[in-house]
Amino acid sequence: MNHDALVAQLRTLKLTGMADAFEQQLEQPATHDDLSFHERLSLLIDREACTRGNTRVARLLKAAQLKIQAQPTDVNYSHPRGLQKSAFAALLSGQWISGHQNVFLTGPTGCGKTYLACVLATQACRQGYSVRYFRTSRLLETLSIAHHDGRFAKLIGQIAKTDVLLLDDWGLEKLDLGQRNDMLELMEDRHGSKSTLITSQLPVKDWHGSIGDATLADAILDRLVHNSHRIVLKGKSMRSMDPTAEGINNPS
Repeated sequence: MNHDALVAQLRTLKLTGMADAFEQQLEQPATHDDLSFHERLSLLIDREACTRGNTRVARLLKAAQLKIQAQPTDVNYSHPRGLQKSAFAALLSGQWISGHQNVFLTGPTGCGKTYLACVLATQACRQGYSVRYFRTSRLLETLSIAHHDGRFAKLIGQIAKTDVLLLDDWGLEKLDLGQRNDMLELMEDRHGSKSTLITSQLPVKDWHGSIGDATLADAILDRLVHNSHRIVLKGKSMRSMDPTAEGINNPS
């Protein structure tokens, strides 16, 4: 089999990483001719593994539908908002996800809660976890509509299986009875097996009142607050910062 046919067959088999690496070896004989068969094969396999990993991350990021494109390297630790680099770095390790724990980011508007949550969500995708972003009010509306068109069981099942559920702007409006029941069912399905990432302007101590019913609030928060990590932000809005600073276009 000649080189062109071999490359074509690799692509037919969807081994695009290996095909690209093999073409590179052909184009750069001075670099690769002195390598052993084992060394050249290792390079092909490494490229295929890298390509598949990148493709999976891209697919996970697309499915996450994150509000902001946020990178860990762009986090601003110098702004006086109470963000501790060591604490955030520990979350970036992803152990909270593998341990099925939750993370709460609370603080006033403009302090970067959504941006930081999207950083953690982006990192989760890079680590191979599935993520879904929802503005909390939009999720509740979507679940309500799903009750009426027969999609509720399928939809809540899909969300329940997501490794990291990002709920943005939790607690802006008091929940009605149907919303409380939906949230309880969702948190019950996820408790102890998945992770939930929440941003809120309200401190955690005020979440009980925002849910609206003492009994259901106890049940929901018992599944959320247990075994959770909290980052409490403070200070002035970052919207007054330099336009090139972290998440300035949407530092909620």
